[in-house]
Amino acid sequence: MVDSSLPTAEPRPDSLHADRLHPSPNHGERRGTDRPDSIILHYTGMADTASALLWLANPLSQVSCHYFIFEDGRIWQMVPESRRAWHAGRSSWQRENDMNSRSIGIEIANPGHDLTRMPPEPGTYPDFPSVQIEAVIRLVADIKARWGIPDSRILAHSDIAPGRKVDPGERFPWARLAAAGLGLWVEKQEVPEGAPTYRAGDEGMPVAALQAMLARFGYNLEITGVFDPYTVDVVTAFQRHWRQGKVDGVADGETLASLRALAALS
Repeated sequence: MVDSSLPTAEPRPDSLHADRLHPSPNHGERRGTDRPDSIILHYTGMADTASALLWLANPLSQVSCHYFIFEDGRIWQMVPESRRAWHAGRSSWQRENDMNSRSIGIEIANPGHDLTRMPPEPGTYPDFPSVQIEAVIRLVADIKARWGIPDSRILAHSDIAPGRKVDPGERFPWARLAAAGLGLWVEKQEVPEGAPTYRAGDEGMPVAALQAMLARFGYNLEITGVFDPYTVDVVTAFQRHWRQGKVDGVADGETLASLRALAALS
């Protein structure tokens, strides 16, 4: 018989780097798996941090995340890692279409792009404070180690939902995470003179080869041989993460060289 007078253990965050629990009701059972194999990074994309936090905990919003990282580096856990948080929406990576079930979602407080313009103008949102990125690195490293998550599955929201989502965007310092051993990254690639460039409206086997490379890497992309609007979205998403200096949806020599180098690592 259990003595009900004994104190019960107070719930604790899953990560030692989380400062406290701030529960959201918006979660459910993982589907088709009992463990995450991906980490998805987001920015909150709202004008102020308090509003974003309230929205992620509001049952009417139908959205949530596992962790919320403030500008000053504080980390709050909102959903247990064992549960399916509702952060990714309609999404896909490496032919898997329910990324909510397969991932841990981290929201990083930042107002993000002006989405009244689509596509948004690159670079037109605030930088992430250094102390905030230090917190991201600590948390991602801990989650990666505990769940055995491969670097090829530490991803941006825009990677798994090209065109529909643009976060955490081209100002997010992926290179800094990679320097800490987190995620895939290659430095700027040398491009041979006369390297081909492919853009919206182009057709043919070279475009099909580009689409096949992007699909093998992980993007949900049909191989049609036509550089259609969705291919533009996928190339743009790739650039937001891995070729941040120029985000224009044009598969130029540097974009192609970066894709080949990354594919060799994954």
